[in-house]
Amino acid sequence: MSLPKLEYSESNQLSPLPAVQRHITGHNQEGLAIFHSSKPGAWANLGPSLGFNVVYSTSMPKPSMNNDIDIATHESVMESGKLGLVSPNGSVCRMVDFGPSTADAHAKPIMHRTQSLDYGIVLEGEMECVLDSGEVRLMKRGDIAVQRGTMHAWRNASSTEWARMIFVLLSAEKVNVGGKELEADVEGEVPDVVKHQLEGGL
Repeated sequence: MSLPKLEYSESNQLSPLPAVQRHITGHNQEGLAIFHSSKPGAWANLGPSLGFNVVYSTSMPKPSMNNDIDIATHESVMESGKLGLVSPNGSVCRMVDFGPSTADAHAKPIMHRTQSLDYGIVLEGEMECVLDSGEVRLMKRGDIAVQRGTMHAWRNASSTEWARMIFVLLSAEKVNVGGKELEADVEGEVPDVVKHQLEGGL
């Protein structure tokens, strides 16, 4: 089944958190560094309390930056709507806004594992990193989680305020524990658009 295409737009930002700008650098003909482009963040919503802003992506372990090949590739992938949570053999830098936590069962954090090494950094608010073992860590602004192919979920620690994280996901080999390969996975009932985003990186 193909991934439903997410519509990214500056006007789609759900949260009241500050708008963001993405600045991409490059070189002029003399080899001096220049700003290639500066654009407002574009958001897509995966429900009423989860917003995605894909800052950048690559599609190979060592992307070529010659002739702006990497920029063209990123733009092509975004236009195709085929980018899942992870870019196979590449990387994704994604900003995520999380709405306040509620008692609604549909708002239960999504336990999942991707085939990737992830760096998750809290930018605004406080977030709980929940593992399938039951362990939980409260992360405050500036705290960093290094996810190494583990089953985990993210939960906004506040019931009144939005939170924001930025993630860098690097495609990785499958984790092997005790001779068993741990597959990418998602648990429970989740909306199709969320499930397909997760499966896009499986």
